[in-house]
Amino acid sequence: MELTCIDNRGDRLGEAGTHFPTARLASSLTEVEDDLDAVIIATPPRSHSEVALRALRAGLHTLVEKPLATSVADAEAIVEAADQAALTLMVGHTFAYNSAVRMLKDIVRSGELGRILYVDTARLNLGIYQADCNVIWDLAPHDISILTYLLDETPDTITVWAQRTVGGLQEDVAYVRLDFPSAPAYVRLSWLDPNKIRKVTVVGERKMAVYDDLSDTRRIQIYDRGVNLCPIGDGPAPPMPISYRTGDITSPYVEFVEPLRVQDSHFIDCVRNGSRPQTSGAQGLEIVRVLAASDESIATGAPARIRGYGMGVPARSLSGLEVSS
Repeated sequence: MELTCIDNRGDRLGEAGTHFPTARLASSLTEVEDDLDAVIIATPPRSHSEVALRALRAGLHTLVEKPLATSVADAEAIVEAADQAALTLMVGHTFAYNSAVRMLKDIVRSGELGRILYVDTARLNLGIYQADCNVIWDLAPHDISILTYLLDETPDTITVWAQRTVGGLQEDVAYVRLDFPSAPAYVRLSWLDPNKIRKVTVVGERKMAVYDDLSDTRRIQIYDRGVNLCPIGDGPAPPMPISYRTGDITSPYVEFVEPLRVQDSHFIDCVRNGSRPQTSGAQGLEIVRVLAASDESIATGAPARIRGYGMGVPARSLSGLEVSS
């Protein structure tokens, strides 16, 4: 297998050549597209559509870093181009290839937690501020992909509170509610927080589970904790007719395997055997629909429906312009 590194910035290309001395170097895709079988696109989000369509039209299997595109219309065009050419299209939703997230899904699916009441995620840090997208488009694709993977569902509506705290250019703090058919999910996002936090909390009727991506030794913890409703008798009712249940905390062993390696290996396997990627272009399109609906919720201050979003409905692009979706 031969590797080609493509970058239109000379300094970055030189750096790639230092790290990968046997790789071929090129400043544009058009220089080498006839010699390639597949590409991995890791460029600023606003360029994903242009580069992905060029690659697909050149007959190249394509893996696009999240998000697939910056508008529903562009994402639909990419998926359609891949389908028409019968090419593999995969989106880099890396956490679907994270061993801890996969274990958390197994725990949810096993029923150990009971009925899921809600899920809370937090993705906070000091920076990195992006020039071409807000904090939701930058960070939320990770959480949305995790949530859809864990629940095996896509959300129906989204409600967003977001604020442009620094500079006034992009929303840098956001609180998002996603209403899934089975349970609500709450997503906290920030480029302006003193602590780096990457957590997912799944609250079930019987137990609760926490995935902490930054923990070295306890990436998954299962809490035998919860609240029980108490029957109300004929006498005076207590202020709150509930009792609290507290039990053991267990932390199963999670073997760490670099998710990017798993993701890229999966992409190569799909190209070779023609199988459908776990994070397919169609899934990437659904997540872009959620992100586009988040712009509508910001603009209106009201919940926005996600199913069918983008069918001729105006949506705000990442640059703040109006585009037809």
